Amino acid sequence: MATKKITEREALLRLSALCSQAEHCAYEMTEKMQRWELSEEEQARVMERLTKDKFVDDERFARVFALDKIRYNKWGRRKVEQALWLKRIDANIRRTVLDNIDEEEYLAVLRPLLKSKRRGIRAASNREMNMKLMRFAMGRGFGMDEIRACLDCEDELPDCACGIDNDDTI
Repeated sequence: MATKKITEREALLRLSALCSQAEHCAYEMTEKMQRWELSEEEQARVMERLTKDKFVDDERFARVFALDKIRYNKWGRRKVEQALWLKRIDANIRRTVLDNIDEEEYLAVLRPLLKSKRRGIRAASNREMNMKLMRFAMGRGFGMDEIRACLDCEDELPDCACGIDNDDTI
């Protein structure tokens, strides 16, 4: 279905209404305006207005996006960073947002993920099991340090840094 060309004013109204309902980044707004066939000058004016009126804020978007992907989609930092890169979020903003993720909350996502996955994996040895779990977690975007910390906790006391109970291995 072809999109019809709309005016600059209509674009501003539609985009501000859209941004009032959920967080969106500048790249998403620009994409929409391009589909609506707005000129580059019109796009620049609309974006300036959306930014000035705080409808669009890439840092705020990145913070909310990262937390949602980690909490609800069970993604790791690397996968979140790739998604933010695809949304054309500035590298400094990406770095700041990812560095400010609470480590405890982050590991609280990884632990049950590994624990649940372990139940469904068949492996001949503990090493093979850990390799499969590592591959799985890396595919979700978690780093080796976090994965190893959780996998190594099996042999430690119940109050290890990762927080996995000894009787209830991952």
